[in-house]
Amino acid sequence: MSTARTAFYGPADHDLAPVAAEAIQVSPLVVGATDVASIADQSLDAIAIRAPAGVVERLFVLAHALRALTVEGRLTAFGPKDRGGLRLKKELEAFGCVVGESSKKHNRICVALRPAEPVGLAEAIEAGAPRRASDDLWTQPGVFSWDRLDPGTALLLKVLPELSGAGADFGCGIGWLARSVLASPKVTKLTLVDLDRRAIDAACRNIEDTRAEFVWDDVRQAALTLEKLDFVVTNPPFHETGGEDRSLGQAFIKTAAASLRKGGDLWLVANRHLPYEAILNEHFAKVRLAGETNGYKVYEARK
Repeated sequence: MSTARTAFYGPADHDLAPVAAEAIQVSPLVVGATDVASIADQSLDAIAIRAPAGVVERLFVLAHALRALTVEGRLTAFGPKDRGGLRLKKELEAFGCVVGESSKKHNRICVALRPAEPVGLAEAIEAGAPRRASDDLWTQPGVFSWDRLDPGTALLLKVLPELSGAGADFGCGIGWLARSVLASPKVTKLTLVDLDRRAIDAACRNIEDTRAEFVWDDVRQAALTLEKLDFVVTNPPFHETGGEDRSLGQAFIKTAAASLRKGGDLWLVANRHLPYEAILNEHFAKVRLAGETNGYKVYEARK
């Protein structure tokens, strides 16, 4: 449990919310960050939050921040106007805060001091906490496709053959693909990797298999050292901080190529409009379209 007096949630922007050098990071999307839920009640003097776009996730974070602040501790929250920023003032007021609001760089910035008796914190924390979904899998609001099987993964599951050997699931989410892959007795090991700690936590609860290894890391980082794998499965992200970023999927493809042995297979699903064919052909000896429907396409690429 952290003893720091200041904290920050998300990538810093000192123009919008100055952050002390000693502030601890509490975003689940920053590898190694402290879990905001683990911070003791009324132990922080200040916290700055790059507010998540999802309503349930955002209220969960704001509620935990107010819980962790001392009375009259300073909360600064900001977000793009079209991604929740316009709602911040009313949301904080609903918790009992008096809120100052300003605008800068297309963001709304809200500043509030923690009231002595904030209201509704427990309800917001419960709504955004880990839970079992309707399919009985553990999940949490804010994780990719947290409340349903996304159609891209569904298509990949439909065409994916029985795999064998040692492999990895890049961007594993709560474990949809991994559960299917591990249904094959020929799989000897599967490394699940995700940048979102909440996804890794959920996958750990959803997959009880000694062949599974769980890694909280960024697939794009060189620190991820997987070598001579027999296969990689992935539904790579293509959004970061709200905008489309095609380089994310391209980076996943490069890391997969570097991680596979010669003759190893990459199974990748992507939105149909994403131009991955060129980079697949650049890094793999053989590429084929294995499935296509409802705006998605699946490729098998052999190194």
